[in-house]
Amino acid sequence: MTRQEIHNQRLVKEAEHTALRLHTRRHFLKESAMGMGGLALAALFGCNSKSTATAPIAFDPAHPLLPKLPQFPGKAKSVIYMHMAGAPSQLELFDYKPELMKMDGQECPPSLLAGKKFAFIRGVPKMLGPQAKFAQHGESRLWISENLPHFSTIADEVTIIKSMTTDQFNHAPAQLLMHTGTPRLGRPSIGSWVTYGLGSENQNLPGFVVLTSGGRFPDAGKSVWGSGFLPSVYQGVQCRSEGDPVLFIEDPHGMDRDLRKASIDAINKVNEESYKEFNDPEILSRISQYEMAYNMQISVPEVMNINNEPQYIHDMYGTQPGKACFANNVLLARKLVEKGVRFVQLFDWGWDSHGTDSSTAIDVGFINKCRQVDKAKTALILDLKQRGLLDETLVIWGGEFGRTPMMENREGKQNPFKGRDHHTEAFSIWMAGGGIKKGHSYGETDEIGYSAVTNKVEPFDVQATILNQLGFDHEQFTYPFQGRPFRLTDVKGRVLTDIVG
Repeated sequence: MTRQEIHNQRLVKEAEHTALRLHTRRHFLKESAMGMGGLALAALFGCNSKSTATAPIAFDPAHPLLPKLPQFPGKAKSVIYMHMAGAPSQLELFDYKPELMKMDGQECPPSLLAGKKFAFIRGVPKMLGPQAKFAQHGESRLWISENLPHFSTIADEVTIIKSMTTDQFNHAPAQLLMHTGTPRLGRPSIGSWVTYGLGSENQNLPGFVVLTSGGRFPDAGKSVWGSGFLPSVYQGVQCRSEGDPVLFIEDPHGMDRDLRKASIDAINKVNEESYKEFNDPEILSRISQYEMAYNMQISVPEVMNINNEPQYIHDMYGTQPGKACFANNVLLARKLVEKGVRFVQLFDWGWDSHGTDSSTAIDVGFINKCRQVDKAKTALILDLKQRGLLDETLVIWGGEFGRTPMMENREGKQNPFKGRDHHTEAFSIWMAGGGIKKGHSYGETDEIGYSAVTNKVEPFDVQATILNQLGFDHEQFTYPFQGRPFRLTDVKGRVLTDIVG
C-alpha cells in the first residue's frame, strides 16, 4: 500500500469517528431532552433529597455568621447541650438494675475483669448495688431514680438512651470524642460545626455560646468548644454568669462608644489592606469578630441579665442571681436561644464519683450534684414548652462515659466511702425537643448494667442525630482540610431514627 493510500484510509477513519461522535451527541440531546428537563425540575423543587444534601455549604468569609439554610428542612433550629463533666452514674439515675442489688457486697466475678481496662480498679473489687430507689413515672412508665424528683415529672417529654458506649475511659479524651468526634486535639467542636452550617439568627450575639459551672473547666479544657480547622469565628464564646458576662466588654475609662467605633473602624481598615495583600480568609473572620465585639457591648449585658426575669421564673429554675451556678446558666441558655443564638453549651464540673472522699461518694457528693441540677434542667424543658420553643430547640443532657457496677477499689488504700470507677461499656444520656420522641426509652444494658446489649449507641451516632435534626446529612456535611473533606463523625455514625418523632 502506497503512502498516499495509507493517508487516505486514515482520513476516512477520522471522518467516520467524527460522524459517530456527532451522531452520539445528537442522539443524546434528542432522546434524553425530557429526562434532563425532569432532573432540572427535581433540583429546583428539591425532589431529590440526596442531591440537596450534597450541596456545598455557602461560606462568605466577609459575613460568616449570616443565617444559612440547612441541607434539608430540619426539625430543630437551635441546640442546648448540658454536659456533666466527670460522668454521672447511670446506675443511680436511669438504668434500674434490681439484679445488681442482689449482688451488693459480693466479690466481682472474674469474667467482668478479665481483659478489661479501668482507670483505678485494682485487685478484686466488691459489687455495688444501686444507691438510690427507682420508680416508674408518667404515662411512658420510664424508670427514674429518687435522685431526680423534679425530672421525673417530665418523663413523658424525653427520650432516655441507656445503651451509650465509648472507647475512651479517661475524661479529657472521652470529652473530646463526645464533642469533636475524636479523642485527639485539633478538630472542631459540634457547636462550631453547627454554627458554620447554619450561621446565627442574631448578628449582635455569637452563634455559639459556652457557660461553665462547678468551679472548674472540663478536663479537656477549652478545646471542647474550639473551632479546630474551621475559621476561628465559629469557636464557642465563653460567657460568665457572675460579674461581667464577657471580660473587657465595657469601654475603659475615657473612651466612649463613638471613640470605640472609630478605633474598630481604623483597625478593620488595616485588616482590609492586609486581606488585599495576603488574601487570607482568616483576616475577614477577624474583621467580623471586631464588629461582633462592638455589637456585643449592647446586646450581651441585656440578654445575660437574669435579674429582670419574673420571680416565678427564678423559683422555677432555682436561680441565684449574682452567683456562678448551674441554674443561672440554664436560665441564660433559654434566654440565648430565645434571642437567636444557635448553639449553647453548658459544662458543669464535679461529677467524677470515685468515692475518694465524701464530695465524690456515690451516696453523698453525687446526690448533692443531682440536687444542684435537677430543678433547673426540668424547668428548662417546661419553660421552653410554655414559650413554644421546645419543638425547635434540641436539648441534650449527659456525660462522657458511665460508671462501673463494681465499687472503686485502689490497692493499699482503705476507703470508707462508696464510689464507682470510669466505665466505657454502658452509660445513659437523655434528649428532648427538636423532633425527638417523647416518653421513650432506647437501648438496654445487661441485668447488672455492665454492658449495652441492644441498640448500642456511640458518640458518633448522637452527633449524627443532632446534625440530622438540624437539617444536615452528617456524611455530606464536610469541610476541606489537608487535602480531603473532613466531617464531625469522621467515618462512623448513624442517625438514631428510632428516637426521632
